[in-house]
Amino acid sequence: MKREGDFQTKLIHEIKDRFEGVIVLKNDPNYIQGIPDLLVLYKDKWAALECKRSKDAKKQPNQDYYVGYLGEMSYASFVYPENKEEVLDELQQTFRA
Repeated sequence: MKREGDFQTKLIHEIKDRFEGVIVLKNDPNYIQGIPDLLVLYKDKWAALECKRSKDAKKQPNQDYYVGYLGEMSYASFVYPENKEEVLDELQQTFRA
């Protein structure tokens, strides 16, 4: 099983390849417990992504809350190898809107 950090690093590279000029920020997990790992800024849009090493990986307290809350503001999702392409497609739709 791959480490979450390895998946996250690869995902950041894929996001940067797909969206020219995008800024991907890594959030401090110790600042607000449960805040998603990545903030993706693209033109006048943004998204928050919580990376997991697999769809069955354990969620930390508050992660469901913040993904839901931020998803109501813009776009937020859990992302793992099994749904990565789907999430990248949804990001594309969000950034086009």
